Amino acid sequence: MWKPNATVAAVIEDNGRFLLVEERIAGQLRLNQPAGHIEYGESIIEAAIREALEETAYHFVPRSLIGIYQWSPPERPELTYLRFAFTGEVTGVEAGRALDADIEQAVWLTRGEIVARAEQHRSPLLLACIDDYLAGCRYPLEILRDFDR
Repeated sequence: MWKPNATVAAVIEDNGRFLLVEERIAGQLRLNQPAGHIEYGESIIEAAIREALEETAYHFVPRSLIGIYQWSPPERPELTYLRFAFTGEVTGVEAGRALDADIEQAVWLTRGEIVARAEQHRSPLLLACIDDYLAGCRYPLEILRDFDR
């Protein structure tokens, strides 16, 4: 039975710069939003909060859903990701906090700087989520109904 991988991403913008992570994947440096898989027992929103903290050391408060994205890597078409992308605000940072093992660092980049590094994008979802954010896509968090809570 085919099962997609449910993931979350945080699109965090401050004065025209977006909070991204530089991460090592198969030895190569890649750019992505703070993102990751939803873990057993947590809500979709809780996963976004946790991933942002673990990957950037920033405390993220989701305010709205930007969109839900489906993507299969061309080299692995049997693998599908369903990404729930959120926007919101940061309420602080834990300076000195250790980041996830594969994360090199958190960086703030403009859209232009992100486009200039296109060869490092982990997936096409990176720019798609930013462009949807810039286009004003916002859905209330209440659209997500969690029957486990």
